Amino acid sequence: MTQPLDPIKPISKLSLSSSFAPKSFPKLQPLSLPSSIPKTSLSFKLQSSSQSQNPNPPPFFDLAKTLISVLRIVPDWADGVKERGMRQSRTLYNHEEWVHHRSSLRHLRHVFSSLSSRVILSLVPPVIAFTSFAVLIAVYNSAVSLHWLPGFLPVLKASSLPYQLTAPALALLLVFRTEASYSRFEEGRKAWIKVISVTNDLATQVISGVDISGNDAPLKKALLQYIMAFPVSLKCHVIYGSNARQDLQNFLEVDDLEIVLNSTHRPCCIIEFISQSLRLLKLEESRSNLLFSTCDAGVKDFMFARRNWCL
Repeated sequence: MTQPLDPIKPISKLSLSSSFAPKSFPKLQPLSLPSSIPKTSLSFKLQSSSQSQNPNPPPFFDLAKTLISVLRIVPDWADGVKERGMRQSRTLYNHEEWVHHRSSLRHLRHVFSSLSSRVILSLVPPVIAFTSFAVLIAVYNSAVSLHWLPGFLPVLKASSLPYQLTAPALALLLVFRTEASYSRFEEGRKAWIKVISVTNDLATQVISGVDISGNDAPLKKALLQYIMAFPVSLKCHVIYGSNARQDLQNFLEVDDLEIVLNSTHRPCCIIEFISQSLRLLKLEESRSNLLFSTCDAGVKDFMFARRNWCL
């Protein structure tokens, strides 16, 4: 008989020293199998199954695998270039950059940079596939017309009526798709502006409302660090491939940084730090209610951004 597992100990109360989160959780001991189960049957099954498999697969599988790898060369290359382009940092345009963007030579610049465009790279695999299919059909029809193939083979033809009927619907679909994409981008931009505005408002209220002469000076410093770290953590959470440790190491202490990095949802973890810090501050009821209302507004904006960006 195996020994029963130890009961899970309750998580200790959160404290300020390590940013209000437990550093370790109780570990469950793995179940041990009874010693009465014979292991010879398992080994016999493994040996019999390994012996039944053919060690040398037929050459057809190798040929198919090679063909698939060759066909995936162009799509994998295009996807790699697009993903590297997504990780490039974007900067806001100033007046000089807008003048350069509106210059008469922009068309020539766009032609030279077309090979590095993510839109064109995304069109390369389907264009190659459909062009190859069209070339095969044209070669087949030419061979049938020149009597290079047996006479009973038909000439492949397609009516233009389906294309004429679906062209308006496709045009409307592209217009609606573009409009929906731009609306989603605009909603995300407004949500991000609200997050930054509420963060600045909360930091201003903490700076002006918390007295540093008492024992709240370390707590005020930690709270301001959490407030400044929240937009950065949200940015790292939204952008794929961001280096969260490098971006947050200038805002958080070492212990807090490790807890945030090991958390499942980093922005929510920092929100919990901010709320715990506000509860520990010794403030008047009116000022405390004002800080909590501002924090609640920031949480609502964050939830709105989370819904739009599918965080």
